[in-house]
Amino acid sequence: MVKYSLYGLIVITLLSSLALAQLDTVVVEETKATRTPEELGEHLQNISVTIRSNRSEGSGVVITKLNDKGEKINFVWTAGHVIAGLRHVRSVIDPKSGISRQVVYFDDAQVIKELNQDGRRVGELKMDAEVIRFSNSISGEDLALLRIRKTNFLQDSAIFYLEEDIPSIGSTLYHVGSLLGQMGANSMTRGIMSQVGRVLNGKTYDQTTVAAFPGSSGGGVYTTNGLYMGMLVRGAGETFNLVVPIRRMSSWAEKAGIGFAIHPDEDLPNDEYFAKMPIEDIGYTWDSIRAKIEAASPKVNKLFPFLIKDLDEKRSEDIESK
Repeated sequence: MVKYSLYGLIVITLLSSLALAQLDTVVVEETKATRTPEELGEHLQNISVTIRSNRSEGSGVVITKLNDKGEKINFVWTAGHVIAGLRHVRSVIDPKSGISRQVVYFDDAQVIKELNQDGRRVGELKMDAEVIRFSNSISGEDLALLRIRKTNFLQDSAIFYLEEDIPSIGSTLYHVGSLLGQMGANSMTRGIMSQVGRVLNGKTYDQTTVAAFPGSSGGGVYTTNGLYMGMLVRGAGETFNLVVPIRRMSSWAEKAGIGFAIHPDEDLPNDEYFAKMPIEDIGYTWDSIRAKIEAASPKVNKLFPFLIKDLDEKRSEDIESK
């Protein structure tokens, strides 16, 4: 039997705490650093992935947290509508009361990391990711958080723009996403903040001119310093695109119990916490969501004809044949 002294346990605890503190310190310091164009491009490439959901493909952004074992756990922010096809509902009957209730569950998404070397694509890595938290695109926030099942998969982490001041109109912004799906993985585009505080179906969006295509949805929009300031989700054209701003993401994350996925000073909860946490906002049934979809404003659908989401298999084949 292995015996540990009290001193040894104290040392291990202190070292683990120091590792967590160092990671948070690095994140805080990086928010103040100025990146060269090369450093900016490398960082945004490192944190950007493709999300595959059945036959659809969208974009995602990686954040990395340390658990109490010192392992790096990768989470991925993406748009709710990108993974909505993974959602299932089954009816179960309580053996004691005989009352039927609905249970919501999600299949795993696939996270794909593009690999390049010496100026050439050399392959890709694919990992399964479970859906930790989901909010639908109709009555919810159109946000989702995934957890990659493999530990220590990716090393880098997104850093969020958490200042009170909203980036001003005219500010330069960057977007990295899987434009047209995995074939356009990690494409980087540039634009400006063209307006703030647009309201659509009661939800607040910022507007940007960064170029986006189907497959961009769920991808990050960043300041010139590489700070994540929002998620691209809707558009009416290549350069008329709407972003879920970080202020809205942060508010929902706190209510949903996943503030750790944005704020560097919040520790990663243990597995028991995740096991007890509901995947989606309580109070909605699939039937009620479907009713809201059918009753959605025709005007909104006309002005913003697509959630900048997916590239299904057939469309991908059509593009490759051109």
